[in-house]
Amino acid sequence: MTDVPARLPATHDADAPPPVLLGYQQAWIADDSQLKVSEKSRRTGLTWAEASDNVLIAASSKAAGGQNVYYIGYNQDMAIEYVEACGMWARVFNHAASTVEEGIWEEAGDDKNIKTFTIKFPDSGHRIVALSSRPANLRGKQGVVVIDEAAFHDKLGELLKAALALLIWGGKVRVISTHNGERNPFNELINDIRAGKRRGSVQRITFQEAIAQGLYQRVCLRLGKDWTAEGEADWLESVYAFYGDAAGEELDVIPSQGSGAWLSRALIEARMAEGPPVLRLAMPDEFKHWAPHLREAEIRDWCERELRPLLAVLPPELLVSVGEDFGRVSDLTVIVPMVTGQDLKRRVPFVVELGNMPFEQQKQVLFYVCDRFPRFHVGALDARGNGAYLAEVATQHYGARIHEVQFTEGWYREHMPPLKAAFEDGELEIPKDAHLLDDLRAIKLVDGVARLPKSTGQKNRHGDGAIALALAYYATRTDGVEIEFRSTGIQRSGYQAGRLQQDVGWGAVGGGTDMGSF
Repeated sequence: MTDVPARLPATHDADAPPPVLLGYQQAWIADDSQLKVSEKSRRTGLTWAEASDNVLIAASSKAAGGQNVYYIGYNQDMAIEYVEACGMWARVFNHAASTVEEGIWEEAGDDKNIKTFTIKFPDSGHRIVALSSRPANLRGKQGVVVIDEAAFHDKLGELLKAALALLIWGGKVRVISTHNGERNPFNELINDIRAGKRRGSVQRITFQEAIAQGLYQRVCLRLGKDWTAEGEADWLESVYAFYGDAAGEELDVIPSQGSGAWLSRALIEARMAEGPPVLRLAMPDEFKHWAPHLREAEIRDWCERELRPLLAVLPPELLVSVGEDFGRVSDLTVIVPMVTGQDLKRRVPFVVELGNMPFEQQKQVLFYVCDRFPRFHVGALDARGNGAYLAEVATQHYGARIHEVQFTEGWYREHMPPLKAAFEDGELEIPKDAHLLDDLRAIKLVDGVARLPKSTGQKNRHGDGAIALALAYYATRTDGVEIEFRSTGIQRSGYQAGRLQQDVGWGAVGGGTDMGSF
């Protein structure tokens, strides 16, 4: 599931009293997903906002969706602070509630007893229970579970398993935390949700985003001081100075230890198959000075000779998407078709790399390929810089099937985890090629986000194949539009087609890497 924006539309009247909850706090409560996760900066008041929602849930009748709420912090101070916030909200909402009761949670088969703090709501019969550490018997309970500062729990993996079991019977799980390392189970949970391995939603709020939505103004209101832009800037600077080198993780929501190759060589090679070719065509500088009809004829002949046989054997019943990373002089333009099989596995039938290719001939090659897809699904094209031209003319030609992609940190954060999941789960098959391997190995975790660094150490390429592959996979996961069938005149039966299928290693019958497995 894609990330839920941690912001609601601004509708507040400047002359009216400020809203009780800031925009990102409202957005968090408004998200009613069974499993929702917040990766957040320190001191953004999200637990305080969660307490308001928990009181409304516990105070409601069962018919109105009310449930018990179980709050789990990693120490007793957190439990006390949380339950005090719940008591405050109960008074604000005018809900009858008992005073805080201290008790002991006795764990079966464990000598360790856990201190609890409970608020009961007599009208609904529900309660809020705040625990100072993890209860082993959480599986026997039902309701809403709030795991606060989850990344700092000693046995978070086990706790999540117990908590997520509640979802089966209609429970809900809220996981809130600052990051504590890239390999922490908390970050792995976030990546699983973003990759589509687990259903749920993720909200992200950095310290600076919280300030932009009024956090410092709220601080001033609470302290009884006037807000000024200068005061806000000084306060922001002082907070970052306090956290020092830890500010990236504590304030900017960047998990630490996030460096190194994103995909291992062994994993990439395991998804590579013999047969699908990588076609490379680089032109000399003088080629751009040829007469237009000569340039067109030269490229048309190459397409007929190299591409037509490969396009002729694509299964007519399957959807084909395409990703394209643009380059003109120093970088390559890479075109990656991707076929989605009946088993939903994605396979790359071939890759095209164009070096020093004039704009019009890049368009010629791309259109030649896309025009001959039996069922063209979606194209995702690099629309940065000079790539905007090719993306624009493709949109004009193919309409809504083309997605003009402007790469942002948010795009990488949302769409790279599903690609990694496809590698890990064996749901992707790509050509066996050393340059493509190097391109994929060039992807690094930069500030906790998988992307290409400014310098990859590669000569005459910049991870171009990896980006084109990421775009192609993104395209396969994007809704397309229905189009009318249009014959290309290509024959797909008889001796010639069968021979071509054998030549590219994708035979009509099973065995090896074959089209029959689509």
